[in-house]
Amino acid sequence: MSAARVGVVTFPGTLDDQDAARAVRLVGAEAVPLWHADHDLKGVDAVFLPGGFSYGDYLRCGAISRFAPLMEELVPAARAGLPVLGTCNGFQILCEARLLPGALTRNASLHYVCRDQRVRVESTDTAWTNAFAPGQELVLPIKHAEGRYVASPETIAELEANQQVVMRYIGNPNGAIDDIAGVRNESGTIVGIMPHPEHAMEDLVGAPSTDGRGFFTSILKKLVNA
Repeated sequence: MSAARVGVVTFPGTLDDQDAARAVRLVGAEAVPLWHADHDLKGVDAVFLPGGFSYGDYLRCGAISRFAPLMEELVPAARAGLPVLGTCNGFQILCEARLLPGALTRNASLHYVCRDQRVRVESTDTAWTNAFAPGQELVLPIKHAEGRYVASPETIAELEANQQVVMRYIGNPNGAIDDIAGVRNESGTIVGIMPHPEHAMEDLVGAPSTDGRGFFTSILKKLVNA
């Protein structure tokens, strides 16, 4: 398990890359820095797209990031099966890159939301959630102004039918359709969520839980059993 290498991508404006790298190391994997302007994934076994304000969120959140040189390598690798997790801005980037369906729009309240949020795990058949039990409730931090998940009625129906909703809010903080806090691709290798598991890893820093650890132990389990 200690040989697993998880790439952590940094764009201009990324805020959570160091937290993400620490989360990877805390579960015994190697965190590999990946710079947005590079064309090299460095042979990593999985990739984490962390939160922040990539490229200043100009145009739309994640809209410019999808054209970064590194994404030219990441998109085909992800479509070929490389496990990828995007949190918050990373989720927005995955949707902009069409690796996940739907979009993240302004919160229904039009206010920035920053709080500890209770969520329910809906899908454990993924590279990033297999350590959880179906229906398990977690407490994870959220911090976003554009976290309201939307998609066409046809897409929502397809996600629900295929069990591609990974996580739902318990007490919807942003007006997301069907309380959706995260979704996955059909194979379960690509997951996008708005909450921040990398900020719920250690009691020492005052987090209300260490529920975020399950995302990182999940990918280790997936890589070891691959």
